[in-house]
Amino acid sequence: MPKVFVVSESPKHNIAPALDYGDIEVVLPPSQSQIIFSSAPTVSRIKRVLEGFTDDDYLLFIGDPTAIAILATVAAAKNNGRFKCLKWDKQERRYLPIQIDIFPHRGGDDD
Repeated sequence: MPKVFVVSESPKHNIAPALDYGDIEVVLPPSQSQIIFSSAPTVSRIKRVLEGFTDDDYLLFIGDPTAIAILATVAAAKNNGRFKCLKWDKQERRYLPIQIDIFPHRGGDDD
């Protein structure tokens, strides 16, 4: 089953609708959800949690923008520059999947 990797939990966000896309896995515990001075422990934890990340999985960006950037970077590095994320649509009141490919022309003609 696919996984939805959530940067951190937030009482402000109901992430239950993300269950439509897979099992939810919170990446950072509350004690590590805010990166203060050293990003090394956060990078190590994210690499460990995303060890089996694939095209089937999703990222859900809630929390510290620096942690979000690290999560997206690690996911892309582990998956040939590709990842899917979930974006909340206020009108539809549900998450919509977005495919990101940072190397769309790899293996083809460059523009």
